[in-house]
Amino acid sequence: MNNIWKSKDISLATKCRLVSGIVFPIATYGCETWMLKKMDLKSLFICMLLGCLLCYSNAQQDGNDCIKANAKSCGECIQVGANCGWCTEPDFLKQGEPTSARCDVLESLKKRCKEIENPRGDKKVVLNKAVTNRNHGTDERKPEDITQIQPQKMELTLRSGEPQTFELKFKRAEDYPIDLYYLMDLSFSMKDDLENVKNLGTNLMREMQDITSDFRIGFGSFVEKTVMPYISTTPAKLLNPCTGDQNCTSPFSYKNVLKLTNNGNQFNTLVGQQQISGNLDSPEGGFDAIMQVAVCGEHIGWRNVTRLLVFSTDAGFHFAGDGKLGGIVLPNDGKCHLENGMYTMSHYYDYPSIAHLVQKLSDNNIQTIFAVTEEFQPVYKELKNLIPKSAVGTLSSNSSNVIKLIIDAYNSLSSEVILENSKLPEGVTINYVSHCKNGLVNTGENGRKCSNISIGDEVMFNISITAHKCPKKGQEETVKIKPLGFTEEVEIKLKFVCECECHDKGIPNSPKCNDGNGTFECGACRCNEGRIGRLCECSTEEVNSDDLDANCRRDNGTDICSTNGDCICGECVCKKRDNPSEIYSGKYCECDNFNCDRSNNMICGGNGECVCRVCKCSPSYTGSACDCSLNTSTCLAKNGQICNGRGNCECGTCKCTDPKFQGPTCEICPTCPGVCAEHKECVQCRTFNTGEKKDTCEADCSYFNLTKVNDRDKLPQPGQATALTHCKERDASDCWFYFTYGVNNTENDIHVHVVDVLECPTGPDIIPIVAGVVAGIVLIGLALLLIWKLLMIIHDRREFAKFEKEKMNAKWDTQENPIYKSPINKFKNPSYGRKAAAV
Repeated sequence: MNNIWKSKDISLATKCRLVSGIVFPIATYGCETWMLKKMDLKSLFICMLLGCLLCYSNAQQDGNDCIKANAKSCGECIQVGANCGWCTEPDFLKQGEPTSARCDVLESLKKRCKEIENPRGDKKVVLNKAVTNRNHGTDERKPEDITQIQPQKMELTLRSGEPQTFELKFKRAEDYPIDLYYLMDLSFSMKDDLENVKNLGTNLMREMQDITSDFRIGFGSFVEKTVMPYISTTPAKLLNPCTGDQNCTSPFSYKNVLKLTNNGNQFNTLVGQQQISGNLDSPEGGFDAIMQVAVCGEHIGWRNVTRLLVFSTDAGFHFAGDGKLGGIVLPNDGKCHLENGMYTMSHYYDYPSIAHLVQKLSDNNIQTIFAVTEEFQPVYKELKNLIPKSAVGTLSSNSSNVIKLIIDAYNSLSSEVILENSKLPEGVTINYVSHCKNGLVNTGENGRKCSNISIGDEVMFNISITAHKCPKKGQEETVKIKPLGFTEEVEIKLKFVCECECHDKGIPNSPKCNDGNGTFECGACRCNEGRIGRLCECSTEEVNSDDLDANCRRDNGTDICSTNGDCICGECVCKKRDNPSEIYSGKYCECDNFNCDRSNNMICGGNGECVCRVCKCSPSYTGSACDCSLNTSTCLAKNGQICNGRGNCECGTCKCTDPKFQGPTCEICPTCPGVCAEHKECVQCRTFNTGEKKDTCEADCSYFNLTKVNDRDKLPQPGQATALTHCKERDASDCWFYFTYGVNNTENDIHVHVVDVLECPTGPDIIPIVAGVVAGIVLIGLALLLIWKLLMIIHDRREFAKFEKEKMNAKWDTQENPIYKSPINKFKNPSYGRKAAAV
């Protein structure tokens, strides 16, 4: 559901069709996210409702674009959209309808018109060479004869809004030729790296034999612009920019040392003769060198094969704008300026910009490998993200791993194919869908590429090109599609359907257009300049004439065209409403198709057509709003009678004539006794000879046929008899009896089937009850005794524990008897002290 709704490649009509398949399009991805987070029924229902309503509304809007465009000719009509058609019947227009009414949605137009102009787009394969099956080292075909992309040329005829889709096949060929140019920084810091590169030619060619038998290698070097402040311009430093006893060559911007060759020994010899140079600042002038390598194809020797540029450095880079430091303000012109292998305009043109480099590398199908030291990895990885089909490898401090780096980077680049196209004409869009290995399907921007492609693998791309308008003058355009880094391409010629076929059959100055005041084409007049009207009958100077306005007033009234139109050339041309499905019509625009009576909030109840403000109902409906159905099937009761014979069927609903009956088919009588209660006494007396009517049974209860059965399972069941009712009744002795009451409508007979055995309740069994009561009393007594005993045990244990505690806390001498009391009592005479004092 998430990929489908976000995809821009799916039309609204398709999304609405998916709704019926329980794949609900959510109106916005915000609502979808909210629904997926909550996942409760209420949220789900709201999102479904919103999505469906908005989808329906948008679909309606899209479908009515044909009318809203107000197209004056067939050519204008078909440019509105792929679902628009033009009616060419001369008498198609009704009174008051403008010429633009000929343009409408095809489905709607087919109902009213038999002659419809609807040109369609087309596609044609011009060149379709099969992709090459090539074996390593055994196929001696030239590089230009190897095909990796199919088809090679196409012709597409585009109509506005109608995509043309074709299939593009890519197959990575085995043993495909490779040109590799090694561009090296020869500033002083790369001195030890140069020693390891001197044997690169033969070693690299030997390693590349496993990939291709046709390999060429070239060499170039760079340092910096030869002006201050990038280098020192003193005479001595210009001869030897290095310090001390170091012997360095003069500084230079870029030098093409060796043109691409298959002679590895020559590469080793020439590289071995190179010397290190020097400069002042840290960033180098590598961008100047890359630009010259890209645009100087004849000097470098590039072939139309896989082109690899290895850029080796241990420093950063200057780019556009940095040249101002040396007084260089002219932007790089992107042209070749090599003389005797040297770049001669470094002092004149600024460094190229990154965007400029990207363009030139892409135009010349060059894939770049940046072999840089660990320190500058982050910088060049950012640069890689800006340059398509480029790779970054970590160069060791002395470049000893350069061969492995090149092979790994080449495998990484060649395992991915990315399609790019040339600039599209205005109003034309392109969409890619890739079908990669292992069934992986990508859309959007990812639809341009496939990864992890091995030699011999085939991948497919579905490419859709859509025109949304015709280009100026309708001229043909050419678009090219190619995989990045490859020279092969698909050339697509675009033709545009800007006019209908009937346009070529137009009759200039036709008598049908008011004696030659226009061209009669596609069933309508295209007026000459200065003329207007359906038949070009008026000049623009006569439009506001009072005499012509009089012909647009109904019954000599004051309103022109009933205020619903404009008077043009004495004839009403009705206005268009915001809703294109709502139409004014009539000689004076007095009619419309939206002001009729409504039912259930629908015009004419959805059961008729609004014609000049009056409903014309379908055959099975009547009424001012077509809301009265003539179908009586909804009034049929279960017994096959209309309203059970107790009412009339009006507008598909029963109107009961007997006021005590109600319900959809007059089957309910709230005040009537039930069938079971009504016939209970008669069934009871005839079966069991009991009940209130047992004395008058023969006289009062002989109106039905009675059948006795001995079991309830033998009573008739629903479906075995018509109008069958099952009854269960109780007599005065509280006994139940069962019977069925059925009516045969064809014979008008009443049949009663009754079970001749009563179901009476049985009395209670005394012994179990008494035994249960006694057992209950005994159990309760035992339970009470057990509870009392338990409480006493708890109380005794608490008292004993209390005694033990007091015993432990007693403080007396254990050698004396604590119970012993002395028999001697001592008393003191209180007056004894006073007598002694007086003496």
